[in-house]
Amino acid sequence: MKIVAIERNSVGIDIPVECWNELGEVTLYENLTDIEAIKEAIKDADIVIANKSPMNESTLKDAPNVKLICQLATGFDNCDLAYCSSRGIKVANVRNYSTDMVAQHTLTLALALSQKLSYYDHYVKSGAYSAQNKFTHFEQTFFELTGKTWGIVGMGNIGKKVAKLASAFGCKVIFHSITGKSTCTEYPQVDKETLLKESDFLSLHCPLSDLSRNFIDAEALKMMKKSAFLINVARGPVVNTQDLYDALVAGEIQAAGLDVLEKEPMTLDNPLGKLQDSKQIIITPHVAWASVEARTRCVEGVYLNIKAFLNGEERSIVNK
Repeated sequence: MKIVAIERNSVGIDIPVECWNELGEVTLYENLTDIEAIKEAIKDADIVIANKSPMNESTLKDAPNVKLICQLATGFDNCDLAYCSSRGIKVANVRNYSTDMVAQHTLTLALALSQKLSYYDHYVKSGAYSAQNKFTHFEQTFFELTGKTWGIVGMGNIGKKVAKLASAFGCKVIFHSITGKSTCTEYPQVDKETLLKESDFLSLHCPLSDLSRNFIDAEALKMMKKSAFLINVARGPVVNTQDLYDALVAGEIQAAGLDVLEKEPMTLDNPLGKLQDSKQIIITPHVAWASVEARTRCVEGVYLNIKAFLNGEERSIVNK
């Protein structure tokens, strides 16, 4: 089996991938994004390991031997599933490897914003604290999570983990299912308007789809509390960038924490880049998933998916 990994570095060079060598002849590329380069790299491949690079007719049409595409991720929107199915190509993702870390990052963003940590850290390091004559300083007000309402969009594994963490802090948890098909009964399910109007913290954990794209837009932001915090660790396009910028400037919500953006890496013309106050917005570079433990589990997940495939078994196939 010829196994070609076209985005080996997407999981980090500090994470070993030698386990894949047990499964076939492995060729590694650091990070191929150019269509022609991808086509050349996979033309003789039996199995392709990818992440964000497009896996569609344009890249696969001249690769007749491809039988399996393994995502170094849970998401697979880079894959044209209809085309892959028409070719008999199976697509496998890695599930639940980053659940704990994404949930942890969600709470980290929420706590950093709501407790004004950037302000207080700067206050001490600037020398202002040393110059004052009292033991404390709390000019930027902050509040406890206990008693607050935490709204969740997408009650999958990550959403449920966040719900448990928020509950442990004393929050009342409510959630909204974009598809209306959630079977979760542990927490109250509400409509979108109720979610927006009642949430003190609103975190997004839904996959990107036609239903979720621009789920948070100008109209939605106007419905939220002015004191509310928005956390997006789902996909960038779930939130309309310009509308969020306008809402933050106008004070329609208190602050936002983002780990995902409409275009990644962040483009220089993204209006959110103008907002330099970390009390108002914190943006991290799509790292919520990327603990050492999670990235190790991701590599192992790809290994297990390929091993199962070679044994004639289906594991984590998304286009059955």
